[in-house]
Amino acid sequence: MSLETRTVRRIAKLARIGLSDQECEAMRQELSGILGWVEQLNEVDITDVPPMIGTGLAVPRLREDVVTDGDKRDAVLANAPDSVGPYFTVPKVVE
Repeated sequence: MSLETRTVRRIAKLARIGLSDQECEAMRQELSGILGWVEQLNEVDITDVPPMIGTGLAVPRLREDVVTDGDKRDAVLANAPDSVGPYFTVPKVVE
């Protein structure tokens, strides 16, 4: 597939890239080459190839939803520089 210069200029405008005439021609050739590689992928026979995992066939491994670190308020508050009852105390910020 070959791109027209007009198409390359439109792509450059959408990407907000300023191209000179020489740069536009070089970009046209480069993009045409890339599209040629993509067209080659259409020639590959994939009739016997199974779908990959990324197509939604994968099932996530789930873990059991259980509390593993609860009811340790006193141990957590022991690390605080200052606390009052079951609460952390912090310096007053707003007066």
